Amino acid sequence: MASEQGIREARALIRGAAAATLATSAAGQPFASLVTPAPAPDLSPLLWLSTLSEHTRHLAAEPRCALLFAGTAEGPNPQTAPRVTVTGLAERVPEAEAAPLKARWLARHPYAALYADFADFGLWRVRIGGALHVGGFARAERLKAGELAPDPAAVAALLAAEADILGHVNAEHANAVAAIAEGVLAAGPGEWRLVAVDVDGCDLSEGNRTVRLAFPAPVRDAEGVRAALIRAAREGRATLARPG
Repeated sequence: MASEQGIREARALIRGAAAATLATSAAGQPFASLVTPAPAPDLSPLLWLSTLSEHTRHLAAEPRCALLFAGTAEGPNPQTAPRVTVTGLAERVPEAEAAPLKARWLARHPYAALYADFADFGLWRVRIGGALHVGGFARAERLKAGELAPDPAAVAALLAAEADILGHVNAEHANAVAAIAEGVLAAGPGEWRLVAVDVDGCDLSEGNRTVRLAFPAPVRDAEGVRAALIRAAREGRATLARPG
């Protein structure tokens, strides 16, 4: 059975990644590409891919793939970096589901609005089949899909409440959002907005910049989000109030 720490670390890597390495198969020849993922509420990696790209054609012919999400090493040895390799099946997101998931992907990658409506691009989703989490040097752990996935009831509850949460927080608590971005995440000043919420954390955006706040523990509903944001805003204000 997978450890709770391993599951949390793996989910944090997937939720927080701005880039990942996609491994596909070109008629049996392994092929690696840089991609820019964003997690769906249920943790499925979302990819905005062009049909002009080789890796997209590979996925259309062979949907089995892998994604490597890597963190930052603590010292000079790159192998001390936490990382997780996700294996699964890629699929083109059906048109009926695409709009909200595309908006979520763009919330993570706002700079991509420049080419988001190009005809050759489309939204893909990787259905996770399993994962290998490496927490650092010689710390490896296999994770089953069911162990890695967030609680479906919590995912549904937050998805239903997300629009209200974003609207209320951005309209009534802009100062709290700024305190989190500047004081907790050290993201610098700006007109920060809350742009996405999930069971594991939330995304804040300012212009083309996006930063991630990870919650101390998974939340189950809007009240859990509220409590986590209040705690983070207090921490951010306390940090900003310190002299020097």
